[in-house]
Amino acid sequence: MKPKPIYVEIDINRALDDVWTYTQEPTKHVEWDIRFSSIHYEEILDDDVQTFTYKRNISPLLEIIGWGKTKGSVDRDGKKTSSLHFGTDYSFSPIREGRGYWKYEPKGENKTLFITQYDYDVPLGKFGMLLDNYFFRPLLGWSTALSFDVLRRWLEKGESPQTQYRNFIIHWIVTFLFAFIWIYHGLVPKLITQHPLEVQMITDVLPVSYAHAKILTVIAGVGEIAFGLSFLFIQRKGKLFIIALLLLFALGIAAIVGIPSLMTAPFNPFTFNTSLIILALIGWLSSAHLPSAKNCRRVKKRK
Repeated sequence: MKPKPIYVEIDINRALDDVWTYTQEPTKHVEWDIRFSSIHYEEILDDDVQTFTYKRNISPLLEIIGWGKTKGSVDRDGKKTSSLHFGTDYSFSPIREGRGYWKYEPKGENKTLFITQYDYDVPLGKFGMLLDNYFFRPLLGWSTALSFDVLRRWLEKGESPQTQYRNFIIHWIVTFLFAFIWIYHGLVPKLITQHPLEVQMITDVLPVSYAHAKILTVIAGVGEIAFGLSFLFIQRKGKLFIIALLLLFALGIAAIVGIPSLMTAPFNPFTFNTSLIILALIGWLSSAHLPSAKNCRRVKKRK
């Protein structure tokens, strides 16, 4: 079954001409569109068709260079459309050749509905189609939507794309780090090995038997794993980082009070938890100013 074309739309609180400028000028386009590293306009053909070349740097040693043709038009209702034909001859590119459009619809004096739809052919036959369906096409759809929201925030709030992508990367590095730490500390020392220190910290703080402390250690481990997983699946993570900060502070105090000798050990609770508290603050601060692909609509409305 042929996959559906990629479709993305977003409302932007700026005049149509502003959105057109920020999406049609190559130097501005590459700032917000994560799919491109550079775009260079070349010659203009008959019927005002603009040719261009584009580049996407995959790594310091790998890049994809392609070609494109675009043409703009205006209809009677003041809407603008930019058609696109693109492709590449690079054998390792997930795209061979494709076509699509950008559509700009005025929704008032200072509001524009920005829409794109595109589709493409893939290399490598059925294997290439399989990779496209389950990896490349979802990735391209997500990156298109994320880029559209970066453009929206740039036009509406004045936040530069560079700053937005930097905050986005920092936020997700901290997010994955916290998910790993909570899952690891819940799984390995509490569930798999049930390290004696984990049990001892409970018996030193709570008036329970060793057997009951082992049960509480398992419960705590399951809770930590669940909390770590929540960082991966809950969209708005600001409150999660605040909860993590409070938990780290409380657990650090409990460890220091329960086993004071840990304070002189390498990587002790004071230095370890303090570092994580600072990272939680960074995660909380960065979570308030993030672009998101979920701010776009991915399905065309039926008329």
